[in-house]
Amino acid sequence: MTDRDLRPPHQRSREERAAHSGTTKWLLIVLGIAALAYGGWWARENWAAKDRLHQPAAPVQVEVPAPPQVSATPSPPSLPAAEPAADTQAEPGQPQHPLPPAAQALSADDAPSLDRMAREWLGARALQFLVMPGLAHHVVATVDNLPRGHAAPRLWPLSPVGGQMQTQTGEQGMQIAAANSARYDAVVGFVTSLDPATVVQWYRQAYPVLQQTYEALGYPGQYFNDRLVAVIDHLLQTPQPQEPLALRLVQVQGQVAPQQPWLRYEFADADLQARSAGQKILLRLGSAHRAAITAYLQALRAQIAP
Repeated sequence: MTDRDLRPPHQRSREERAAHSGTTKWLLIVLGIAALAYGGWWARENWAAKDRLHQPAAPVQVEVPAPPQVSATPSPPSLPAAEPAADTQAEPGQPQHPLPPAAQALSADDAPSLDRMAREWLGARALQFLVMPGLAHHVVATVDNLPRGHAAPRLWPLSPVGGQMQTQTGEQGMQIAAANSARYDAVVGFVTSLDPATVVQWYRQAYPVLQQTYEALGYPGQYFNDRLVAVIDHLLQTPQPQEPLALRLVQVQGQVAPQQPWLRYEFADADLQARSAGQKILLRLGSAHRAAITAYLQALRAQIAP
């Protein structure tokens, strides 16, 4: 039996128009979405093309050798460069001044034994003048810092002398008084009383600890004895100016006056003030103490770098 549409003709026509209208509406929606998508894609590509067209080409990198740097304040000719320790060291593994090993040397990782050796050797004087514990670190750090612009007192292996710098007023203004050198009598007497040969024997026994401490300080593969020799040579170049040495007081801006103005003294002579921390220490000692320490350093150097 054939299925026939039994609806009245006017109903069939109305429903067919509605169905056709619905189909047309969805088709238009789909076409509209497609047109919008295409329009968005075209606009994006068009703007991207414009950006690429107007974008400046990447500059060509041309390596130009840097001009040599010139220090604003040239160092004095007699003052060797001391910032990088490598400047005064041989290549790693090739010491310039090899130190013969001691028969009974300390173990490299036995730093506390260095403090014990100092106490057994020097007795009560060790407690009076040396900074312990941690003597190895204090010795190595101070030796390394002496040719630099600053050697922190908190790292010194010798106890500070105390007191304040003695000054006097001369024709040229403030000066280091002759009486100031008396502040260093005890420590200079202590150092120069030690037999250089005995000191070097003790140094050779302690050397493994000092060497490892130096490498741990940031110089792996460098030889501490080379650094010590270079520092001694640097200190021996300390000038011998005519005394008394003129000073100036550095002005500090502020409402509160410093409680220790003697900590702000500088050498009035620009050449002396530009010297390293170690050389300025020798200058402050006074000529007599400076001569004694200089002679002692020469004797030490002769034994560790013959």
